[in-house]
Amino acid sequence: MLLILDYLGVAVFAATGALAASRRNLDLVAFGFFASVTGIGGGTLRDMMLGRLPVFWVQEPSYIAVCLAMALLVWFVAERLASRLTILLWADAIGMAGFAVMGAAVALSAGVGHGPAILMGVMTATFGGIIRDVIGGEPSVLLKKEIYVTAALAGSALYVGLSFFGVTLWPAATIGAGTAFVIRGGAIRYGWTLPTHTLPPRA
Repeated sequence: MLLILDYLGVAVFAATGALAASRRNLDLVAFGFFASVTGIGGGTLRDMMLGRLPVFWVQEPSYIAVCLAMALLVWFVAERLASRLTILLWADAIGMAGFAVMGAAVALSAGVGHGPAILMGVMTATFGGIIRDVIGGEPSVLLKKEIYVTAALAGSALYVGLSFFGVTLWPAATIGAGTAFVIRGGAIRYGWTLPTHTLPPRA
């Protein structure tokens, strides 16, 4: 079950990386690069912090194959999409929601405590998107007012909490990922934000 979640998360995030390359009108090699670093970025950070070396895609090169396949798919269909930015945002929301749960689940299976597992889910869910935005010259998702990290935190925490109370993997994962997606979806659709810090005017 974790393997299925892992592959799905990698595939969706890889697609967002390829879409970012498409918006920059880059070549096919760049599509593959963007797709790969976005698809495996969060999982790589997760494995390094858990001490799971070599990291997952070194042990299973099929993950890279998934990223390259998504890059090729986006290469052929990107021009037909009405709004690549809109598709990118919603695909990223799906990938973020899945990775928030999957990162936490992998951490729990490795024997990590509940608190660190929640944070591991957040980092897994957000790191790939951060890399994509940085190399694509886009403002990082962390610097935008719309809710993003909070959605990953909610999904990861809900999954870990349900697991703590004995809820099995698929129901807990579905509820956790669904919650993260709904929160992020609301941010995309309605501009949901949290209160921001404002410095008082200087005298």
